Amino acid sequence: MNGSTTFDLPISGMTCASCAGRVERALGKVPGVQSVSVNLANERAHVEVLGKMDPAVLIAAVDKAGYTASLPQSETVTDANQAQRLHRERWSLLLAIVLALPLVLPMLVEPFGLHWMLPAWVQFALATPVQFILGARFYIAAWKAVRAGAGNMDLLVAIGTSAGYGLSLYEWLTAPAGTMPHLYFEASAVVIALVLLGKYLESRAKRQTASAIRALEALRPERAIRLFEGREEDVAISALKLDDLVLVKPGERFPVDGDVVDGQSHADEALISGEALPVPKQPGDPVTGGAINGEGRLLVRTRAVGGESVLAQIIRLVEDAQAAKAPIQKLVDKVSQVFVPAVLVLALITLLGWWLYGAPLETAIINAVAVLVIACPCALGLATPTAIMAGTGVAARYGILIKDAEALERAHDVSAVVFDKTGTLTSGTPKIAHLVAVDGNETLLLQQAGALQRGSEHPLAKAVLDACREKALTVADVSASQSLTGRGIAGTLEGRQLALGNRRMLEETA
Repeated sequence: MNGSTTFDLPISGMTCASCAGRVERALGKVPGVQSVSVNLANERAHVEVLGKMDPAVLIAAVDKAGYTASLPQSETVTDANQAQRLHRERWSLLLAIVLALPLVLPMLVEPFGLHWMLPAWVQFALATPVQFILGARFYIAAWKAVRAGAGNMDLLVAIGTSAGYGLSLYEWLTAPAGTMPHLYFEASAVVIALVLLGKYLESRAKRQTASAIRALEALRPERAIRLFEGREEDVAISALKLDDLVLVKPGERFPVDGDVVDGQSHADEALISGEALPVPKQPGDPVTGGAINGEGRLLVRTRAVGGESVLAQIIRLVEDAQAAKAPIQKLVDKVSQVFVPAVLVLALITLLGWWLYGAPLETAIINAVAVLVIACPCALGLATPTAIMAGTGVAARYGILIKDAEALERAHDVSAVVFDKTGTLTSGTPKIAHLVAVDGNETLLLQQAGALQRGSEHPLAKAVLDACREKALTVADVSASQSLTGRGIAGTLEGRQLALGNRRMLEETA
């Protein structure tokens, strides 16, 4: 859209599809916002606004809805935050299991004829830290939701477990001396432990599905050697500008998109074009950031930096695909808007129904709690976006870029796939298919070709040397070996001049 600005804001505090919908509606009400898409799986909001806007306005709108938004951070910082959160989720889960296991153990051993019960004060001591320390996050998130006039999954967890914990505490304190009341401390502790297990698995899945973006980011070097007034400077990529001269040594990745000014080499551009063979590079040829330089030093004039590079556009394409909503997700969003209120109403109906029909209040509360906790955690909002993130991530790892989430949803209807050119589908490892010798001596031809290419890292050279090894042929050393970039190689073997190359080399030597 012309005259528009887009923002990708990290959002924290979302726990279910209702949360994502609430953030989406809050941002949509900001004047000037044209479109909003909130992805629960990667916890980001993609906002498009007309003209320019201070991101602080959007952040304030999210804060007012009870959640936290921030400006985008670098992938390194984001990855570190995800790793830290995963570590925190793991320890919370382990502590909850350690405390909840003794509470549930008596029920597990009862089928084996062992009947014993922990004293009420021990159950209270084990359940309380689970409820109010490890479970504090649910109360905080629930309070934010209530303050914003809405509900979420955390509200269901908080109400359900608090009801079970509170009922147990009441039964214990009012029980006659010397009697063992019916306690449900284990129910609240186990529910919180199970929800924490879901949170841990969710955090791990998010980090794994984001691995494709991290892998693409890793292809972009963080530093480059800039040639300035005859001096070589080691600078950060962010310091490079258009028309800067960058020196790329053999084996290094190109830090920018640009054009070769001096030098000859090959470039491995499989990441960008899918071309399995190295592409010759000489003055005037374009190079792409992220590709690997071959055997020669190249001086490159910068043509695109930062977000304008081809690699950055590929990363943006994958991010957009991961953030996109499939058509089925729109239905999920509509359902999620009424899901939490509907669960609360059903729990209330359950409570009143059991109580009015003569059941003890204890039984009515326990059945109402069951309705609340059975809805937690909610896979409703996570299933579709997580599947999209995983699918686009795996596809990107194999060089397939998906532009729209709808393509994934409709992929099961695909009956034929058409590829654009010969060589698109390969094993990635060249092999000698046919060998034709003019004088009929194929063994000598293979030995000579192997001798010329001995020590070369070119994929075609490796194919020739592999064929020599398979036939157990001896490969001699050549002298005066000379690599002719973009053409082939020449050298002397046993006093005889040999050359091996492409059609261009044959035409030049004919």
